[in-house]
Amino acid sequence: MDYTDDTRAKRNVAVLVMAQAILGAQMPMIFVIGGLAGGMLSSNPCLATLPISFIVFGSMTTAPWLSPLMQRNGRRFGFFIGAFAGAVGALISAYGLYVASFPILLSGSYLTGIYMSAQGFFRFAATDTASDAFRPKAISYVMAGGLLSAIIGPQLNKVVQDAYAVPFLGSYLAVAGLNLGGMILFFFLDLPKGTKQSPTATDAPTGRSRLELLREPRVLVAIICGMVSYALMNLVMTSTPLAVVGCGFDKNNANDIVSAHVLAMFVPSFFTGHLIARFGVERIVATGLIILAGAGVVALSGVTLTNFYGALILLGLGWNFGFIGATTMLAGAHRPEERGVVQGMNDMIVFGMVTIASLASGGLMNCSGGTAVEGWTAVNLAMIPFLVLAGGSLIWLVRQPTTAT
Repeated sequence: MDYTDDTRAKRNVAVLVMAQAILGAQMPMIFVIGGLAGGMLSSNPCLATLPISFIVFGSMTTAPWLSPLMQRNGRRFGFFIGAFAGAVGALISAYGLYVASFPILLSGSYLTGIYMSAQGFFRFAATDTASDAFRPKAISYVMAGGLLSAIIGPQLNKVVQDAYAVPFLGSYLAVAGLNLGGMILFFFLDLPKGTKQSPTATDAPTGRSRLELLREPRVLVAIICGMVSYALMNLVMTSTPLAVVGCGFDKNNANDIVSAHVLAMFVPSFFTGHLIARFGVERIVATGLIILAGAGVVALSGVTLTNFYGALILLGLGWNFGFIGATTMLAGAHRPEERGVVQGMNDMIVFGMVTIASLASGGLMNCSGGTAVEGWTAVNLAMIPFLVLAGGSLIWLVRQPTTAT
């Protein structure tokens, strides 16, 4: 539907910006403390980042059922489920810390992944009642809420992470409070209530199979570049709090570094689309991969606070160019009737690899040497083969003859 009066859409966007800022603040908080809490409870230091892996895995396995549920019952219903799961997950994680149970902490982390999946639909909800002209602005405004969450989350974490004798217990309790308080915002959304499933027309085009789509060079390369950009960002970011603390700095330094990283992830989004339109998607993806490589070089050149800040800011910028560029490439590489198949296949591959990367991050960081410096070096060296894979695939694509999709 083409909405000409955006009053309703602007109200929804305002609510979603606040939701992104308040509820979204929990993600940088948990990504700071997840590996540190896991390191406290796990008998095997190689599994320290498993709580973060469970969050990503929870998000990956939730999207396939949450999206159809919102289509039937409305997005607001799905957002309530996400916030409620986030609150329950945080309380379970807090209890796991209190009784020093790693499996209970992991159970809570999985439920946090349900919230993470729901949050991913905020930007789509912003467009549901928007006109064609207002849709790009609606997405940008909601992403601006992500910038606020990048500031609110780590700063709140500084206040609450040591509020109790059990480290990080206060952080998880604060996350539960963010979810329970923030879900009130969803009452103010004025979104479509959901739609009934309609029978598929017999003459509707079906599109190509998954295997046929993967044989399409632009689809394949877009998936590879998106997978590498997101997985490497997660690989390095997950280990960062462990590396910062392991190299003699404190948890507040880790919070500030992660805050700078998340800001770098989202700030460029306001002009990435313009850069893609001007220079072409291949150049922007290539720039993202080069910046990711630069992040690794800065990280390997030293373990001062300046190195950590520089590496994580570059990591955020590289992710933005690489992932958004790859997403744009994918969007233009298939026919409309193939959208569901392509996007579902892409998300499964990308977030499956992100799950593996977050798990591998702890193993590389804690089990690749006797010191935090050696572990941090291993994490950043692990980026090389994947950057070569993505860069090589992009060069291969550019050399392909131009064909109609």
